Amino acid sequence: MRLEGKRAVVTGGAQGIGQAIARRLVDEGARVAVLDRTEEAARAALQDQERHLGIACDVSDSTSVDAAFAKVAAAFGGIDIVVCNAGIGRGPDDGSDQMYGGAARRAEQIAAGETPTAYPDQTIHMSDAGWAAVLGVNLNGAFYAARAGLRDMAKRDAGGSIVLIASTSAASGEGPIHYVTSKAGIVGLARGLSREVASRGIRVNAVHPGPTDTPIMANVPDAMRDQMAAAVPLGRMARPEEIAASVAFLASDDASYVTGAVLAANGGSYFC
Repeated sequence: MRLEGKRAVVTGGAQGIGQAIARRLVDEGARVAVLDRTEEAARAALQDQERHLGIACDVSDSTSVDAAFAKVAAAFGGIDIVVCNAGIGRGPDDGSDQMYGGAARRAEQIAAGETPTAYPDQTIHMSDAGWAAVLGVNLNGAFYAARAGLRDMAKRDAGGSIVLIASTSAASGEGPIHYVTSKAGIVGLARGLSREVASRGIRVNAVHPGPTDTPIMANVPDAMRDQMAAAVPLGRMARPEEIAASVAFLASDDASYVTGAVLAANGGSYFC
C-alpha cells in the first residue's frame, strides 16, 4: 500500500497499459481517476465508482483536459500523481498501410533471394491530418495533462509525481514515424520538466515500454508482431501489468530520489 492516501489521474486508462496502471495504483492504495474518450469506458475500467472516478476526456483538447482535471481536484481534494499514458499509433491517411505492406514485400523479396524493389515508406504517404492526430494525442495530450496536474500540485505546494509513458521506439527509432517522434518528445518533456519543477518537490519520470500485448498491437500485422516478440531477449512481449509495476514504483516514495529518469521496461530489447 505504498500509495495509501494518494490521489491519481491516469489518462487513456480504459484499456491496455493504462487500465493495468489504474488497477495497480488502486491496489497500492490510491484513489484513481481514469480519463478516456468516453465516460462509459472510463467508468468501466474500475469497479468502485464511489471511491474512484471515470471521466470522458479528449487529451488532444486542452479545454477538455482542464475540465476533467478540475472535476478530479474537486472530487478528490487535490491531485498527487499524474500518469500521462493516452496514446495512439495511427492517424487518418498516415501511410501506415503502405509502410507495413512495403516492409512485408521487401522481406519476401529478400527471403526469395531477389534484389528488393519494395520499401517501407511512410513519410511520403503521410497526410498532415495523420501526423497531427498522433502528435496531438501522444505529445500534446501528455503536455496538457502534465500541465493540468502541475497547476494543482503547485497551488497546494505539496509535491507530487508525474509519470509519462514513452516507448522503446524513441530510443531505437523503430516504428511509425509520427509515433516515434511523439515518444521521443515525451522523453524531452520528462527531462526538461523534471528540472523545472524539482524545486517544488515534484518528480517527473518516463517509462520506455517495449513491445507489449495491448489492443494497440492489433494495428500491427501478425508477422511483424511475431518478429517483435522474437527480437526481445526475454523472448516475449510484456504483459501490461509489468509496465504498470514500473509506473507504480516511479509514482511512489520508493523512487523519492528519482527524477528526470527513463525506466526501460522492455525485456532487454534496447538499452537507454
